[in-house]
Amino acid sequence: MAPPILKLDDIFLSFGGTPLLAGANLQVEPGDRICLVGRNGSGKSTLMKIAAGLAEPQTGEVFRHPSVTIRYLHQAPDFEGFDTVRAYAEAGLGPSDDPYRVAYLLEHLGLTGDEDPTQLSGGEARRAALARVMAPEPDILLLDEPTNHLDLPTIEWLEGELIKSRSALVLISHDRRFLEKVSTATVWLDRGQSRRLSQGFAFFEAWRDKVLEEEEIEQHKLGKEIEREEHWLRYGVTARRKRNMRRLGALQDLRAKHRGHAGPQGSVQATVSDARESGKLVIEAEKITKAYGDRSIVAPFSIRVHRGDCIGLVGPNGAGKTTLLKMLTGQIEPDDGTVKLGTNLEIATLDQRREDLNLEDTLAHYLTDGRGENLLVNGEQRHVTGYMKEFLFQPEQARTPIKNLSGGERARLMLARILSRPTNLLILDEPTNDLDIETLDLLQEIVAGFSGTVILVSHDRDFLDRTVTSTIAPSNPDAPDGRWIEYAGGYSDMMAQRKGAADERKRTEKAEKAKSADNGSSPPKTGKGKLSFKQKFALENLPKEMEKAEVEIAKREKEMADPNLFSKNPARFSALAAELEKLRASITKMEEEWLELEMLREEIEG
Repeated sequence: MAPPILKLDDIFLSFGGTPLLAGANLQVEPGDRICLVGRNGSGKSTLMKIAAGLAEPQTGEVFRHPSVTIRYLHQAPDFEGFDTVRAYAEAGLGPSDDPYRVAYLLEHLGLTGDEDPTQLSGGEARRAALARVMAPEPDILLLDEPTNHLDLPTIEWLEGELIKSRSALVLISHDRRFLEKVSTATVWLDRGQSRRLSQGFAFFEAWRDKVLEEEEIEQHKLGKEIEREEHWLRYGVTARRKRNMRRLGALQDLRAKHRGHAGPQGSVQATVSDARESGKLVIEAEKITKAYGDRSIVAPFSIRVHRGDCIGLVGPNGAGKTTLLKMLTGQIEPDDGTVKLGTNLEIATLDQRREDLNLEDTLAHYLTDGRGENLLVNGEQRHVTGYMKEFLFQPEQARTPIKNLSGGERARLMLARILSRPTNLLILDEPTNDLDIETLDLLQEIVAGFSGTVILVSHDRDFLDRTVTSTIAPSNPDAPDGRWIEYAGGYSDMMAQRKGAADERKRTEKAEKAKSADNGSSPPKTGKGKLSFKQKFALENLPKEMEKAEVEIAKREKEMADPNLFSKNPARFSALAAELEKLRASITKMEEEWLELEMLREEIEG
């Protein structure tokens, strides 16, 4: 094992009250790819700043190898004193670093380098900051929410760049798919302390649930032991008083341990306040268009949105997602075509720019619109502090100005507000930004179980796959030309359909060229062909193979359900987790293959 190049031992930090960090550890070795996970407010960013030397713990030891270079991605980069983005990015280079790296990164991040830093959007600022910290190829790269405000093509490019990077990585991100692809180890920060899993994020949630389950069992055993000791003290032999006093002291220690146990932080509990039911047809758009100058943002596009639909909008930044969304919801008029909104619509919107927030407002004032101490939720009067608790805010925060909240807390506050309003049409523009994994889980459950209609813009692939019933995307994501296509299913379904259509075009072109070469004539203009024997066999047998794989998955999940498996046999637990990952990947591959063949069969049969 290589010696650590960065080590944080027994880090303690408190701002009064419950300590933020109480014995947290972090060890980074060359080549590590660590994801740092935990609830919003658990101290992840603070621990990363201590690692970067930007904050100091009250107690604990910090070791950084003297020859190691470290770069930290700031959530809010400081551009003061720089005339261009290129100058800002180059300022992060060391004397021996290659200046070409800056040009390479800026190009792939969609920046020219000549931009004025004071005029950058949130996404552009994040790209500039990434170029600055990645260009020197440091020994350790500390990235705090690197995917925020990035579009999907850039996120996927960043994944590839980090996977092949020689830097050791420590990542904080809410993007599950990103963490699964990049990380090889996980550090969980929980109640001020850290636990390490020597596997990537894909294995984290099953492991975390096992740890919490074992902790609950241990507390139950402790409670039973206290009961036994209390019974002995009351009814046991009292002749040997000294022995009784020893056991009394031990009992007091047990009671203190039981009282002092801080259980896991609660989860957000919330549902959408239902409005009256909307009409069956929510939105009908007929051949709508939008252009700015010579640039087409939306070419003729038609869609019908029905009650209960959940539609995702994806595409690169600048493709026109927000413009299309505003046209569909009647906020702006199309150049041509018509948009008809259904009846009885009650619309609630979560804006990615958080423009609805007045940073000087207190939490209570924001949630109640300044109408006292109560708000109406699902027809029931609720006191604001009680409602705040459901979103993990403490009662004493009611008078706290919003400007004092973290990015994740602000996102949670906005979520609390829109969920308290009666609605049957939810418009969510980048709702996952800054949310922790647990709050993301809740949001997924809310969206999936919402009886109304949802239209959301997101770059979170996992969130899209878990929630949406159809996905609208540019027909050419590499060079958007205003044409949009609706695909059935989530992001992975869309990618499979695109791949199937592209593969079929290639097969058709290849077949036509072969026929043309054989006949010495131009390719025939008609003729649909047929499935080969191999394709027919796969189409019939793939569902059976998928069923077999599901049975194997169920067997392994049943074995992993044993709460003692991880502590008794960690090697077996890891082997089962690896087998599960392979089985799930094989099912995904088979589903994609079957979908391609089914689309081909439908095309042949007309």
